[in-house]
Amino acid sequence: MQIIVDKESRTPIYWQIADQIKEKIISGQLPDGSVLPSERAFAQMLGVHRNTIIKAYAALKDEELVESVRGVGYQVSYESSDFYEPDVRKRVNWSAMIKDEYQDMERTFDDIFQRSADANNISFSTGLPPAVYEEANLAADFVAILNEQGGKPSFLTPYQGDLELRQRVISYLRTKGIKAGLNQVQILSETNQALDFIVTTLLKEGDKVIIEEPVSPDVYRVIRLAGCKAVTVPVDEDGMVCDHLEALIESHRPKFIYVNSSYHDPTGNILSVERRKKLLEISNRYRLPIVEEDAASELSFEDVTLPTLKAMDRSDNVIYIYSFSLTFVPGLSMAFVVAPEKLIKSLSYLVSIRMMTLDWITQKLLAKYITSGKFYENARRITSLNRERRDLMCEYLDRLVPLGLSYQKPRGGVYVWCRLPAGVDGKEVAAMCMQRGISVVPGDIFFPNKNGGRDHIRLNYSFETKARIRLGMENMIEIITELASGRN
Repeated sequence: MQIIVDKESRTPIYWQIADQIKEKIISGQLPDGSVLPSERAFAQMLGVHRNTIIKAYAALKDEELVESVRGVGYQVSYESSDFYEPDVRKRVNWSAMIKDEYQDMERTFDDIFQRSADANNISFSTGLPPAVYEEANLAADFVAILNEQGGKPSFLTPYQGDLELRQRVISYLRTKGIKAGLNQVQILSETNQALDFIVTTLLKEGDKVIIEEPVSPDVYRVIRLAGCKAVTVPVDEDGMVCDHLEALIESHRPKFIYVNSSYHDPTGNILSVERRKKLLEISNRYRLPIVEEDAASELSFEDVTLPTLKAMDRSDNVIYIYSFSLTFVPGLSMAFVVAPEKLIKSLSYLVSIRMMTLDWITQKLLAKYITSGKFYENARRITSLNRERRDLMCEYLDRLVPLGLSYQKPRGGVYVWCRLPAGVDGKEVAAMCMQRGISVVPGDIFFPNKNGGRDHIRLNYSFETKARIRLGMENMIEIITELASGRN
C-alpha cells in the first residue's frame, strides 16, 4: 500500500495518512476485510512515530471505516459501516486530541500500585507506613475536629495551608536544624504534587534538570510531561556521585538539581556529609537551586541523623520537600515545601488556580497530633516496626545469597534494592510474583532511559504484616530459585 507523507505540509501527518487510506477504501482499492499493516511496521515503513499511525487508525475507526480485531489487527470494515448516512452522529477522535506524552507513557509502575489496592495482594511495592493509629481514636479525633469548627466553613483553608499546621511545621523543622518563617512554608498533599508545582513554576519547555539514577519514576515523568529533559547522574553507597557534576552543569545548563538525600528511593542509600557539602558548594558557585526530597529521614534504624542540605544551606538555594506519607496514617497524605518567600508565593498562587482547597481535615489532624506529641510517639513506633520487618525480609533474602542475589541491608527508610542472580530478569520476577498475588517493582522502571536495572528489583517492607511478609517472601524465593536454576 503506497502512502505519501509530506512532512513540509501544514496538514498533520496522521490526517494525511488517514485521508489516503480512506480514499483507497472508498474507491475499492482496499476492499472490505482487507488487513492493514501493524502500527509498528507501518510506522517504520513511512518513517514516522508509532503514535502517528495510532492516531491515523483511530481516526479511521472513529469514522467506522476500519476495526481492530483480536489476533488480526486492523482491517477494513467499510461495507458494514453506516457512517455516510446523513443522521449518523460523528464521534470525537480522542486519540488525536490527547497529547502523545499522555498516551505513550510507561504504565508498569502505576499498574503495580493499582494491584496493591487489592486486599488479597501482598504488596512489596507500596511505600506506606504500618497502621499504628487506632481506628476508634482516629474517628473520635475527626469528630472532635469537626465539632471544634462550630459550623464554620473551615474547609476553605488558606492557599498556603492551615496556619496552625504551618506553625507546627516550623517547630518540627527546628528538630531538623531548619529555621523557617510562616511565609516560607507551603502545605501540599504529597511530594509528587510538590515536585509538579515546583517544575511548573520554575521550568520552561526544553529546560534541563539534573537528577539521580536510579530514581523514582514520579520524578522523571513530571519533568518529561513538562516538556523538559532529565540529565541523570549515578548513585552509589554515598548517594549522588559528584565527580563530573560540574562538567554536566557546564554542558547542559540545568535549571536545578534534584536529590533524594536520605534513604534514597530505590537504593536506600544516604547522601554523605562530604557530598552534601560538595553539592552546596556547586550550588553556590553556579547559583543553581537544589531540590531536596527528604521524606524518609525520620525512619533511621542505626544511623546518627545527618543534617539536611536545607539545614546546611546558608545561601537560601535549597528547596526542601518533606512528606508525612511514611510516618503518618496510611492513606492520609500531607507534605510541605520550604523555600524562599518569593517562590512560596508562586506555589501558593498555583494552588489557588488548580485546587479549591487543600485537605483541611488532614491538616487539622496532623497539627493536633504534632501539638500533642502523638505524631512523634507514633513515628517512633513506625520506625521500630519497620526495623523488625526489614530484619525479617532480609532473613529471607539471605537465603538467596548463595544463588548470587546481593543487597545492602538498609539502615533506614522502607526499601531494599536487590541485585538478582546472574541471568535473572527483574520484569520476569515481577510478572511471576504477580501471578501469585505478590507485587514487586522491577528495577528498570527506575532508569529513565531504560538502560539499566534489568537485574534488580525493589522491595518494600513497611506496609505488610510479618505473617504476610513471610508468605510473600517464601513464594518469591521459590520464583527466584526456579529462574536462577533455569539460567545455569
